[in-house]
Amino acid sequence: MGQIAIIGAADATEEEYRVALMAGCLIAGQHETLICGGLGGVMEAACRGASENGGVTVGIVSGTGNGNEYLHIAIRTGLGHARNVLVVQSADAVIAIGGSHGTLSEIAIALKLGIPVFGLKTWDIPGVVSCIAPEDAVIRAVSAARRSPLYNTRRAGSGSP
Repeated sequence: MGQIAIIGAADATEEEYRVALMAGCLIAGQHETLICGGLGGVMEAACRGASENGGVTVGIVSGTGNGNEYLHIAIRTGLGHARNVLVVQSADAVIAIGGSHGTLSEIAIALKLGIPVFGLKTWDIPGVVSCIAPEDAVIRAVSAARRSPLYNTRRAGSGSP
């Protein structure tokens, strides 16, 4: 099982919310873990889509609260925007949906680390693969994640030590 991060604004538009909801649903359908910043907007929509379709959701929360109601696991960092590094570092691939400067920072960190980024109406910068629909972004992200050297490594719960 791989880890796909969905990044985007906490104050998403209706279209961004709808797109993130579908992307979360599709990630669950691919049996991948959804990683996000754990708050509202795009993050909540993606978690909702994954959670309602049997997926696992992990939120790396900027503060010390529990994050959105669709998280299975909340990692309370108290790091503010610095948690953006943890979100993308935890991913095998990243899907950016809309977003503002926080999303831009996550994209930059992912690209710097060599983590593939797939975008849906997000920042148009070199290295971000523009996608036309959630289905396109998820197929590409899952394919990239499954090629990641970390994809098949031992993870917690995968057997005895």
